[in-house]
Amino acid sequence: MLSFIFVYAAILVAIGAIIGRKAKSASDFFVAGRKFGAGLLFTSLIAANLGAGSTVGVSALAYTHGVSAWWWIGSAGIGSLILAYIVGPKIWRVARENNYYTLSDYLDARYSRAFSGIIAVMMSVGTLALFAGQLLGIAWILDVAAGIPKVQGVIIGAVVTTLYFAAGGLLSSAVVNIVEVAVILAGFIIAVPFVWTYAGGAEGIKSAVSSPTYFDAFGMGASTIIGYIVMLVPSFFISPGLIGKVFAAKDERSVKVGTALNGLVQLVFAVIPVIIGMSAGACLPGLSRADLALPSAMKEMMPFFAASLALAGIFAAEVSTADTVLYMLAGSLTNDIYKRFMNPGVSDKSLLRLSRIVTVVCGVLGVILALRLESIISALTIFYSLMSVSLSAPLVFGLFTRRADNYGAVMSAVLGAGLTVYMTFAGMTWNVMGVKLNASTCGILLSFAVMALSLVRRNSPAR
Repeated sequence: MLSFIFVYAAILVAIGAIIGRKAKSASDFFVAGRKFGAGLLFTSLIAANLGAGSTVGVSALAYTHGVSAWWWIGSAGIGSLILAYIVGPKIWRVARENNYYTLSDYLDARYSRAFSGIIAVMMSVGTLALFAGQLLGIAWILDVAAGIPKVQGVIIGAVVTTLYFAAGGLLSSAVVNIVEVAVILAGFIIAVPFVWTYAGGAEGIKSAVSSPTYFDAFGMGASTIIGYIVMLVPSFFISPGLIGKVFAAKDERSVKVGTALNGLVQLVFAVIPVIIGMSAGACLPGLSRADLALPSAMKEMMPFFAASLALAGIFAAEVSTADTVLYMLAGSLTNDIYKRFMNPGVSDKSLLRLSRIVTVVCGVLGVILALRLESIISALTIFYSLMSVSLSAPLVFGLFTRRADNYGAVMSAVLGAGLTVYMTFAGMTWNVMGVKLNASTCGILLSFAVMALSLVRRNSPAR
C-alpha cells in the first residue's frame, strides 16, 4: 500500500519537472500564461478545494458529530458559486485589462500599496498555517498506511509538493492537478459502498452510535454551523489562491463554467467524507484521534485494492491543495512584498528564480509549523478566519462600488481582525437571539459594518 502511494508521488514530481521546463517567465509561474480553458480551470480549482479540510478534517467532524459535518464543504461550495457568477467574472476583467498576477496587485491599484502590503503579510502568516494543515493530512495518511511517524510523514508531504510546484508554479500544478483529480474522485467514489456496507448502512450506524443528533443536519448546533457559513462562504470567493487561478482563465466564459462546475462538485462531494466519517464512528469508535477516521476507515473497512486506491486519493487531495497554498505563499512573498516594496525593478527572470527559492523555504517553514499544530481543523480555522475577516469587506465593496476607499478598507480589516483576535484569546462569544456567534463571525460582521459606514464619509468616488 505504501509503495503504491510512493510510486504515485514519484509520478507527480516527474510530471511537475517535465512541465516546469515550459515555465519561462513570471507570467507562466503565476497565471500559466492566462491560457486556462473551463476544463483546466475546473481541475485546478477542485484539486485545490478538496484538501485536508474537505477530506480528513470533515471525516473527523462526521466521526464526532455526524451528518452536520456536511456544512464545512457545503459552505465552501456556496462560496465557489458566488465566485463563479458574481466576484470571479468582474475581477477577471480587471486583471486581464491591467495584467495583474495576484489579488494583491488588484488591492494595490484599488486602494493603496500600504493596504495591499498589510494584506500580503497577514495572508503569508495565515497561509503557512493552511499549508501546515495539508501536511498534517498527509502525515495521518502515511501513519495509518505504513506506521510512518508524524515527523517523517510531514517531511515527505512537504518534499513531494515543494519539488513539483517549484519546478513550474501554476503551470506545473495545473497539469499535475488533472491526474490528482482523477485519483481523488476515483478513490473516494470507490470507498463509499465498501464502508457503508461494512457499517451496515444507516441502521447499522444508528444502532452503534448513541448520539441523538448524529443524523441531524444541525447536530453540531446553530452557533457552530453559522460560524462555518460566515467563515467559509466568503473564504471561497476571496481566497488569493483561488482568485489567482481565476486570473489564469483565457476568457470570461471559462471563469463562469469552470468555477461553477467546481462549486457543484464540492456540494455533491460533501456527502462522501461525511458517510465515511460516520461509518468509522460506528465501526472504529476507539481511535486515538478523530483525524485518523478517514485513513483508518479506508484501511480497515475496505479490501486491499480498493483501500490502496482510496488512500492514494486522500494523498492526492492533500498534495493538490498544498500546491495551491505554496502558490499563494510564493505570490505574496515575491510579487506582493519583494517586488512591490523592496525591488520594483526586478527582472522577470530574477522574479521567477526567487519564486522557486521562496517555495522551497516555505516548504521548510510549513514542516516546522505542522509539527506544532494539534489538528487539521485548528490549522485551517486560523487561515480561513484571518482571510475572511480582513479581505471580505474590502474586496466586495471595492468591486461593486467606487465609493469604497483606502481608509475604509484599512479600518475594516484592522478592526475586524483585532476583534477576532481579542475574542479568540478572551474566549468570548456574542449571544444574539439565543445563538452564540464566535470570534470570526463577529469580526466579519464588524468589518462589513465599518466598510459600510466609511461610504458615508465619502462625497466623491474613489479612484
